[in-house]
Amino acid sequence: MSLFRLTLRNVLHRRFLSLLTVCAVAVTVAFIVLLSLSRESVEQGAKKGYGPFDLVIGAAGSETQLVLNTFYHIGAPTGNIPLDVLEEAKGDPSIDTAYAMTTGDNFKGFPIVGIDPGYFFTRYGDSRLQDGSMYGHTGETIIGSYVARTLGLKAGDTFSGAHGLVQAEGHEAAEAGHDENHETGEAAGHTTDEEHEGEHGAEQGAEHAHESFRYTVAGILPELHTPDDRAVFTTVDYAWAVHGLAPEERKITAVLVKPASLLGAHDLKEALDGSNGVQAAYTSKAVSDVLNAVDQGSRLVGVLTAICVLLAGTAILLSLTAAAGERTKDVGLLRLLGKSRAYVWLTLTSEGLLVTAAGLFLGLLLGHFGAYLLKDALFAQAGVQIEPFHLTPDHWLIAAGALSVGLLSSLGPAFRMYRMHPIALFKS
Repeated sequence: MSLFRLTLRNVLHRRFLSLLTVCAVAVTVAFIVLLSLSRESVEQGAKKGYGPFDLVIGAAGSETQLVLNTFYHIGAPTGNIPLDVLEEAKGDPSIDTAYAMTTGDNFKGFPIVGIDPGYFFTRYGDSRLQDGSMYGHTGETIIGSYVARTLGLKAGDTFSGAHGLVQAEGHEAAEAGHDENHETGEAAGHTTDEEHEGEHGAEQGAEHAHESFRYTVAGILPELHTPDDRAVFTTVDYAWAVHGLAPEERKITAVLVKPASLLGAHDLKEALDGSNGVQAAYTSKAVSDVLNAVDQGSRLVGVLTAICVLLAGTAILLSLTAAAGERTKDVGLLRLLGKSRAYVWLTLTSEGLLVTAAGLFLGLLLGHFGAYLLKDALFAQAGVQIEPFHLTPDHWLIAAGALSVGLLSSLGPAFRMYRMHPIALFKS
């Protein structure tokens, strides 16, 4: 009988214990694979999340909050800034291009973002739309591929937006959206009512204004693999039109700046940062701060992973120790029939490796399947897009690590059998 057939027969003879060991290895590998894919997605998403816009200008507050809201469509904006800031940025000779952005409304939970169409050509090049054409007039929109797929929208459809950054469900949700924007200084020209009296009437008026303003889907963006896939884009003046704001009342949420040089970005930041409630932030620095925070959390997850690996190795060790105890007489008979000590040693180590390999294969499948199930939820909440069912360099490290743990766990029981005399084995 060949070594492989003998090993497979031994594993199948102890089905229940072997299955438990395979499951322990599979769960550990799946957890590590899911963690690896998530970390890779966060890093990739952070790198291409802001494109060529190395500087962002917004209301004074948290730089991280400003960058996350502007480029990743997460959280609330820090407030509004005067429209003159855009002209000042555009007039700077060291700046390549600058685009104003207005936010503050949503459609079924997806943010409505007002921005000049030139943003897409500056950031993504001449990428063609999946359907329809680019917006050009107030009320026309283009929607991200994820929004179109989730809501079943197509070119020519119409809809009404809602006040705030989350989907409004009746009066309570409208109040929640009002309170959120009230605390952040209101977004995209939405005026703040400082007096308590009249708040209810203002809310009802704002809600009616949003319901009566209809948007038309002019086109659908191709799949960009960035947070822009989950946003609705329209003209910068949409918020002004919804609320009927006079020219002197118009404000913007942020200015996205593509500098001609790093020195130009530095000069503009020095000129605007801290003046009249305006801040200018380096996009890469804010993103790095977020990644550093993620890395801090990953260390805790790494400790949990080490515990899982230890438990999986213990399961393999216990399984093979029990197997060695059960098959002492069989091993002694093999030795008396002339099989070498090396053969006996290989039967036990190969059993450990076979069980580990089965758990490794199952764990890889479970890890990728879990990533597939979680990808939409994670993308909807954080703009992080996991790409399952593709190999990364980490996979080879995971495979090598799992097999090493299986081999090391097998050495103890195998060495015990290896040292015993065949007569002693048979008698025991």
